[in-house]
Amino acid sequence: MTWEVLSMIGTIAFAVSGAIVAMEEEYDILGVYILGIVTAFGGGAIRNLLIGVPVSALWDQGLLFEIALLAITAVFLFPANLLKHWQKWGNLFDAIGLSAFAIQGAIYAAKMDHPLSAVIVAAVLTGSGGGIIRDLLAGRKPIVLRSEIYAVWAILAGIIVGLKIAVSPWELYTLFILVTILRVLSYTFDWKLPTRKLRGLQ
Repeated sequence: MTWEVLSMIGTIAFAVSGAIVAMEEEYDILGVYILGIVTAFGGGAIRNLLIGVPVSALWDQGLLFEIALLAITAVFLFPANLLKHWQKWGNLFDAIGLSAFAIQGAIYAAKMDHPLSAVIVAAVLTGSGGGIIRDLLAGRKPIVLRSEIYAVWAILAGIIVGLKIAVSPWELYTLFILVTILRVLSYTFDWKLPTRKLRGLQ
């Protein structure tokens, strides 16, 4: 049950995130649907490739595709004046999607008895893969590659699931809330990882 709930939460959050980015970039209705779907399912497809699950397994998720399409349609029909607050709500949906999919990806790899390193990679790719594809298709620098803290929270989720610190449904939901809050705090207070600039060294 936990798996299904996290899948639905992540799918809706990233589908909405992709659709709003597409509208920000003034894509037509087809572009909105394509970017929304790619954002919602891109991370899972990349994860499946790397941990040995056929990519075709994505097509078995008929209900999730329907949920994603409904979410994208709702966003497309949403009043334009409310969508102006994208910076606030878009980041929140992205945080929710990151958290839900990172935990879901970690659970997926752990159930296949992969080592901790693979569980962490699965968490990062599932949590951030869709967002990376979304940003690249929208001509933006992916959030995960900036100094802003993003993938670190997916790594944290992978470690906690991989070490079996969180196993029961309530522990996993608590982890979901924790990772979401940490991501919200990191962009609210502009927490950053160290960077090193090479400009001016020539």
